[in-house]
Amino acid sequence: MGFSEDNLKGFILALMSSLFIGASFIIKKKGLRRAAAASGVRAGTGGFSYLLEPLWWLGMITMIIGEVANFVAYAFAPAVLVTPLGALSIIVSAVLAQFILNEKLHQLGILGCVMCIAGSVVIVIHAPQEHPITSVHEICSMATQPAFLLYVASVIVLVFILIFHFAPQCGHSNVLVFTGICSLMGSLSVMSVKALGTALKLTFEGNNQLLYPETWFFVFIVATCVITQMNYLNKALDTFNTAVVSPIYYVMFTSLTILASVIMFKDWDGQSVGNIISEICGFIVVLSGTILLHTTKDFERSSSFRGSYASLSPALSARLCSGNGEFMKHDEENQLPAEAVCLQRQEMH
Repeated sequence: MGFSEDNLKGFILALMSSLFIGASFIIKKKGLRRAAAASGVRAGTGGFSYLLEPLWWLGMITMIIGEVANFVAYAFAPAVLVTPLGALSIIVSAVLAQFILNEKLHQLGILGCVMCIAGSVVIVIHAPQEHPITSVHEICSMATQPAFLLYVASVIVLVFILIFHFAPQCGHSNVLVFTGICSLMGSLSVMSVKALGTALKLTFEGNNQLLYPETWFFVFIVATCVITQMNYLNKALDTFNTAVVSPIYYVMFTSLTILASVIMFKDWDGQSVGNIISEICGFIVVLSGTILLHTTKDFERSSSFRGSYASLSPALSARLCSGNGEFMKHDEENQLPAEAVCLQRQEMH
C-alpha cells in the first residue's frame, strides 16, 4: 500500500510535534535552573520565580506549538501512525539533555533511541491509508457503530470502577490505578481530537462543519476527557516516580488509542495480514525502546548509592525508603545523597 499525501502530511506534523515537545522539556528545564540560580528557590520547593524567566516561557511556547502540530496531524493521518511517533519526543529530549544539560545518556539509552527510530520507520512504511471523510455526520456514524459503543461503554465502566472503588483503596500504592484512568480516558480524547480535527480541516477546505451540533459535541468530549486525563496523570506523577509512570502510561495509552482507532475508524480494513503484523511488530519495538530509555534514566542516580544500599536495585531502595516513590522525588528536589535520605527516613521512624 502506497504512502498517501495525507499520511505524509500527518507524518511530517507528528515529527515536528515530537521535535518541538522534546525540545520544550530541555528549554523549560534550562529556564528552571536559571530561575533557581537567580532567586535561590527551586520550583520543586514551591518557588515561582520561573514565571519571570523568558527562557521558561520560550519552552512553554515551544510545547504549545508541538501540541498544535500533533492535533493537526490527527486530521491527516490515522492514530495508528501518529500516536506511536510521540515516542520520538523522548529521543529528542534525551539527546538534547546530553549536550545542553550535560545529563549522560547511558549506552542502553542509546540502544533505546535506536529501537524507537527503527520501530517508527516500520510503522511509517506499513501505515494504513485513511478512508476519505466528507462530513462530521460520517464521523458521528462511526462513533455510534455497535462495536465502538461497546468499547466506549467498557471504558466508562472501567473508569468508574477505578475511580470509585480502586482509587480510594490502593490508588496511592498501585501505579496502574491512576495511569489506567489516564490511558482509558486518553484513548477517547484522541478519538474526539481526531474527529474535531477532521471537522476543522473540512471547514478550512470550504465545507463548514461548525454549523452542526455534532462538532460541538466532540468539543465537549475533548474537554471532559482531557481534564479528567490530566487530573489523574498529575495524581500519578505526584504519587509515583516519573521513571515508573511514564513508560507504563505510554504503553497503556498508545495501545488503547490504537485499539480505539482500529474499532472506530477501521484503520486495518483493506490491509494485508503482513502489513498489520509489521505495524504491531514496529509498535512493540517502539514500546521496548521507550521503556529502555526511561529505565536507564535512573542509572546515574542508582550508581551513586553507597554502603549497604550499593547492592540494591533502585526500585527496591525506593520501597525501603518510602514505599511509594517519594524517595526519588525527594532525591531530585533536595539534591541529597540517596543514603542520607534513607537515613533520615529511618531516624524519623
